Amino acid sequence: MNKIKVGIISFAHSHAIGYYHTLTARHDVIVAAIADEVRERVEPYINNDTSYYADYHDLLNQDLDAVVICSENVYHAQITKEAAIAGKHVLCEKPLGISVEEMHEMIQVCKQSGVELMTAFPCRFLPPVIKAREAVKRGEIGDIIAIKGTNRGSMPGRWFIDPALSGGGAILDHTVHLMDLYNWFLDSRPTEVYAEMGTLFHNIQVDDSGMVHVKYDSGVFAVIDTSWSRPKSFPTWGDVGMQIIGTKGVITIDSFAQKNDIYSNHETKAKWSYWGDSMDQYMIENFILSIKEGKSVPVTGEDGLNSAAVALAAYDSVKQGKPIPIPY
Repeated sequence: MNKIKVGIISFAHSHAIGYYHTLTARHDVIVAAIADEVRERVEPYINNDTSYYADYHDLLNQDLDAVVICSENVYHAQITKEAAIAGKHVLCEKPLGISVEEMHEMIQVCKQSGVELMTAFPCRFLPPVIKAREAVKRGEIGDIIAIKGTNRGSMPGRWFIDPALSGGGAILDHTVHLMDLYNWFLDSRPTEVYAEMGTLFHNIQVDDSGMVHVKYDSGVFAVIDTSWSRPKSFPTWGDVGMQIIGTKGVITIDSFAQKNDIYSNHETKAKWSYWGDSMDQYMIENFILSIKEGKSVPVTGEDGLNSAAVALAAYDSVKQGKPIPIPY
């Protein structure tokens, strides 16, 4: 059996570590190359099967089927376009881009090059989320009236708080996950956004908290509580929660409820031990399966655009102090 050869470009985003382990655990995949300008960051993952390149352009010259991009946000667009031109399928970390214009370019170049562009939205593959969507599609809660959700995590530091590299703070970092789920549940895109944001928990250059309100053509209203509000001592990294309100009932989702809370005299804080299904595993599995079978990826570049556009518009809403249309 020919293995799918994958390269990982940058471990700047910590999700790269999880993706690496998920990929190398598969019998039908080989992580053939890693590119990162900081060799020390990827040293533990370089071996006889995996070559190292300081310059990602050298990686793109190799015989690879696909690349996973986990660089700083500001580089997503350029790397994706170059990977597509080199004939590699792309799994790009979220947010897909930091402007609507560059995300359109990413999508177009990938289509012109005949490669798949998948946005890394692993929350799509969480079993509670999938079961809830199935219940919604069966009409168990009637027509959706409103959705409210939370994505509150710890402040990541590093390049995430440098606007020149991240393109934004907590609103951009955390809105996109839930926005993608909202759009997926509703099979629609919102048309208007109103947002409030602040830097309330940390002394940093970007926002660490926000409330994003969106309105859909159908009349559905939705809100996202997004923040980097969890302290270092908190036992979990964050949450992804949703409450879907329908005409006949309500569905509440706690995406990471499959866990044990561990308290030990040997530790200085409580610990969170997740035992549920791996969303990274299911996401990677779908990406690889799409490549092997020549099918479209389940979470597209358009999905990435439709979620990030809302987060980007939220910043404009804050600047203008009023609801604004979302420019897709």
